[in-house]
Amino acid sequence: MSGSPASSGSSASPSGPLPPALALPPLAVLAARRLWPLAAGTVAAGLALDGLERLAPGSILSAAAAAAGLGLLWWLRPGRARPSMAAPTTADGWLQRLEALQGQFAQLEQEHQHAETSLAPACQRRDAQLSALRAQLQRPGLHLAVVGRTPLDPASRQRFSLALQGSHPLTLHWSGPLPAATGDWQWPEPFSSCDALVFCLSTPLMASDLRWLEALPGGQPLWLLLNQGAHGDPAAARSELLSQLRLQPAPTVLCWDGSEDPHTALRPLAQSCAAEAARLRRDRQLRCLEDLHSRWQAELEGLRRVRFQMIQQRTQWLVAAGVVAAPLPSLDLLVLAVANGLMVREMAQLWDCPWSGEQLRALAVELARASLSLGVVEWSTQALAGAVKWHGATWLLGSVVQALSAAYLTRVVGRAMADTLARSVGVKEPDLERIRREAPLLVARAAERERIDWSAFVRQAQQWLTEQASNTSQQSA
Repeated sequence: MSGSPASSGSSASPSGPLPPALALPPLAVLAARRLWPLAAGTVAAGLALDGLERLAPGSILSAAAAAAGLGLLWWLRPGRARPSMAAPTTADGWLQRLEALQGQFAQLEQEHQHAETSLAPACQRRDAQLSALRAQLQRPGLHLAVVGRTPLDPASRQRFSLALQGSHPLTLHWSGPLPAATGDWQWPEPFSSCDALVFCLSTPLMASDLRWLEALPGGQPLWLLLNQGAHGDPAAARSELLSQLRLQPAPTVLCWDGSEDPHTALRPLAQSCAAEAARLRRDRQLRCLEDLHSRWQAELEGLRRVRFQMIQQRTQWLVAAGVVAAPLPSLDLLVLAVANGLMVREMAQLWDCPWSGEQLRALAVELARASLSLGVVEWSTQALAGAVKWHGATWLLGSVVQALSAAYLTRVVGRAMADTLARSVGVKEPDLERIRREAPLLVARAAERERIDWSAFVRQAQQWLTEQASNTSQQSA
């Protein structure tokens, strides 16, 4: 065999054109069109944002901050109550959750489908996985995996089977010899979906024994069958083995050398199979359903991140265009309002988040505060001041460094928000106290990952600046 054990077993407008000097870049126009209808009704919301008390009445910043608050009630308005996303406790509940993930996959894949890329194989694979899991849920009796570096010989297998016969149907799945080295320490089917697993061990233990035990699916019941030889104290052998393995919880150790009558040695296992058959089957069903759900969630998160990057890039240049159109002496309110307000609702829909608009706004404000306290603005401003000098056309525009710094800060806050939403999938409401404590760490990680891609951001910024300079020149001509 190669790589994994083999079975040998039995059976997720303005009315007129503006003068050239006042004409807005295209992205600023787009932002204005998206936000102007609610301007009058939401000026108060913008003024209520944290930190606004520092502003002087009638200043440009006050007006821009009020405009930056446009639509916060629109983007973050409370939606209809949504059902709780607590983890299911039944097989039917997990199946419904998996079917819901299939719908989310279909929606996201449809949005990202390209002519040259076929998404049918991934969809067919998930359909096959779910069908196989449904069939597994319906199989009768108990299924027990018997594995080990040195499998039992045919005669010992027969005596082992006879010793476990009882009132409940029992199917044994025998593995071939477990490989001592492999690049994939994962239990394949049918072993990973058995109700319990018996691991045959002999002394001295090998490192591969420990690796295979560490790779067991979480929550799968484990029994150890120790061959301590014809001589020796079984109690001492059990104690020594458990001290070497240090598994939590400690599994039951059965001592049998394969030669004597196994009924006495295997009686605890036989009694457990007879008394706890229903619980073992139920736990196995929930364990396999939750495992598939976890794998689908990870796959779905990858698709969400692709969609998020589109939202992130669009929003960062909308923010930059807004700063160019109305340069601000400070970026704090811009971040608190525009950068968060434009992204947060779309991101909540993308992650299927049931939180209210007020809860989302509070989360966005905490992340923005953490970004400002960590000096993301100062760092990006200093870095951009040197970067944009390489491109002469950038200096045709005013406040260009501030605009790009706002765009970069939008990226950082957006990524921190994405990380928070990804960690909170299925959570009915946010724990704001915990988020407040963790916000600096979340933002620091997001800022570090964005710094890794700094050169790509600078290239995008230079392209955007070139477009803005060209548009300004054409409008002035």
